[in-house]
Amino acid sequence: MLNFARIRNISQRLLILLLLSAALLQLPLTALASEKLENSSEQVAKGLLWKITSAEGDAGYLFGTIHSEDARVLEFPQVLLDALKASPIFAMELVPNLPTIGKLMQAMRYQDGSLLEDKIGKELYLQVAARLVDYGVPASEAQSLKVWAAAMTLSVPVPETGMFLDFSLSLRAAAGGATITALETLDEQVGFLQALDEKNQILMLQQVVAEFADMQTQNLEMVDLWLGRDLNALAEMSRVQMAEMEPQLADWFQVQGIDKRNVVMLRRALPLLRQGGIFIAVGALHLPGNAGLIAGIREAGFELEAVW
Repeated sequence: MLNFARIRNISQRLLILLLLSAALLQLPLTALASEKLENSSEQVAKGLLWKITSAEGDAGYLFGTIHSEDARVLEFPQVLLDALKASPIFAMELVPNLPTIGKLMQAMRYQDGSLLEDKIGKELYLQVAARLVDYGVPASEAQSLKVWAAAMTLSVPVPETGMFLDFSLSLRAAAGGATITALETLDEQVGFLQALDEKNQILMLQQVVAEFADMQTQNLEMVDLWLGRDLNALAEMSRVQMAEMEPQLADWFQVQGIDKRNVVMLRRALPLLRQGGIFIAVGALHLPGNAGLIAGIREAGFELEAVW
């Protein structure tokens, strides 16, 4: 039996990671956003915070986030704070509440007695288990993690405070009286990962382990680019880093991890935009490109202007 308090912390981290999955350079779904960007007729050069307006007036804001607890990321500019204060609805990919975390706890673990070591082999398992210790996951608990859950957990730096950007924003919005809502369901996010066949899940985990040290440096570089508010540069960094990803895995994340998720998020965001007063916070690489949210919102008849 897993220790509930410990695995809840693991689940919270994984949930936040899922919230920002499209901004993780080390996973294949991010690499493909840049391909869309290169072919876009309306390339987005600068801007993380976009003001959205309609013929009726202000509709809300769109903000591209990053999975980081870097102190620089959490130094919110006044324009961002003002946008949050003016928005009675805060929409994020998933809401990290207790029911969602409880469902995630079940989804990330094998329920049939399967062991991670049996799935990936002893040699890879020993490497994974050794890394997971730094994330607060002892070997006895690592055995219960599914392959994709282990890969996603190791895909981000070891958390220090847990106060990642999206989570911090949602707390601030809630404290200001905003209603917090989700643009996706946990089943949708976890479902696309679980639907990835086991062979490719293992390939993903192997790459994460092989590039673990480099990913820690790359995360710092990604934060620097994010602070420069350059979506093109973020997408290009992602493309370069992921150029050697197995083609079938890259294709899967393109379709399931970006294209379909953007369609779902856009469909749920548009009624709220028409209602007005919504602040949308999603991974930064959900924004650019022909299939991105900026293009989708514009196609729906709204105007967007970068304000930060």
